[in-house]
Amino acid sequence: MIDQLAASFDRVLADLNQNLYADEQFTLRLQGEVSQFTRFNHAKVRQTGIVQDGSLQLKLISQQRSSSIEFSFTGDSEIDLPQAQAALAALRLEVPQLPLDPYLVIPTGNATSHEVHTGALLPDAEVVSSLLPVVNNLDFTGLYAAGMAVRGYADSSGQKHWFANESYTLDYSLFTQTGQAVKGTLAGSHWDHLAYQAKIAESKTQLTRLAQPLKTIERGKYRTYLAPAATADLLGMLSWGGISEAALQQGRSCFGALQRGEQSLSDRLTISENFQRGLVPRFNELGEIAPAHLTLIDRGELANTLVNARTAKEYQKPANGANRGESLRSAEISPGSLTPDRILADLDTGLYLSNLHYLNWSDRPTGRVTGMTRYACFWVERGEIIAPIANLRFDESLYRCWGENLMALTNTLEFIPDVDTYGSRQLGGSWVPGLLVEDFTYTL
Repeated sequence: MIDQLAASFDRVLADLNQNLYADEQFTLRLQGEVSQFTRFNHAKVRQTGIVQDGSLQLKLISQQRSSSIEFSFTGDSEIDLPQAQAALAALRLEVPQLPLDPYLVIPTGNATSHEVHTGALLPDAEVVSSLLPVVNNLDFTGLYAAGMAVRGYADSSGQKHWFANESYTLDYSLFTQTGQAVKGTLAGSHWDHLAYQAKIAESKTQLTRLAQPLKTIERGKYRTYLAPAATADLLGMLSWGGISEAALQQGRSCFGALQRGEQSLSDRLTISENFQRGLVPRFNELGEIAPAHLTLIDRGELANTLVNARTAKEYQKPANGANRGESLRSAEISPGSLTPDRILADLDTGLYLSNLHYLNWSDRPTGRVTGMTRYACFWVERGEIIAPIANLRFDESLYRCWGENLMALTNTLEFIPDVDTYGSRQLGGSWVPGLLVEDFTYTL
């Protein structure tokens, strides 16, 4: 299927180049996959199947105007070629009717790249027999998604990029009889059954603790341990008006005060974009290649922002291959020195948060984030987990929890995958440690 997509992609590209007018340019983007999806509920298979899917987005540029059309892509050039020709004809009618775009970026250069990352996944027929015996007698709900995903790019200037990645994700929850839940994720390119068993064993331990009566916590400030999944949720907020150069220029970034020197972050904190793990393509919607490693926050200092070519043109800044939304694609927080066996002891008395949800900015210019605790979250006293807690709302500034109140980061990183399947199976995720924070603020 993947080779078939590549062959049809090349034929569509050649036809577009052959029929392009002198005053036209184009970009062509491919998204494709061959994936197995198996959905579980109550430790039983509720849905399973193989999805072979693809789409192309053709963008036509002419006379400082542009528009795009997305259409399904089958890998059969007898079907795909007429669709691409029809899309080009439709765009030629639409583009002249649009207003001029002063910051339109024209594709340039002839850079090429080709990355294929193969893995060792569970055979399709062995998924159920491998997963379910480990969760026997548990209320196990989740989604296993695995296969080869492809991203491609080409344009009229001669740039061409191809990225393929074979990987899996398992996003699951275990439930108590009263509806309390433990959430877990597992991901990678090589299935490791021992790692899966260890992950479930860890979740079962938390599930046992959730069976205890809930403890109600009064609003206030508490020392808090944010497990890697919770850390990843906070980090993800930077994709919404955080590390974007356009957001900074337009006064809608949480790091405006950091850039002006009015606020500071802890020298323990270093955040990077790291494409060296091969989880996501380095090329963006214009075929530009991001650096293999780009430090964004360097020991508390704002070192770089994410800058796409359009922002660079508008604000006269050097571009660094950021995507259209200038969002994080392969984020990593550098580890600290807190060892896993010291987490509860150093937390001493406070809250252990496994997950967060419903995050949003409560006051973006001051870096304030609000959200809820979720799943396996516990009250800890003198280094011992005492009881699960009722859900709490928090409202805290990144300048506090990543600044003066950041006590420690774990010395290990955990990969938290992007498990979204809206439209297609998403790639990548973030590598993050756990965080120990003083006086984390809970409002309800």
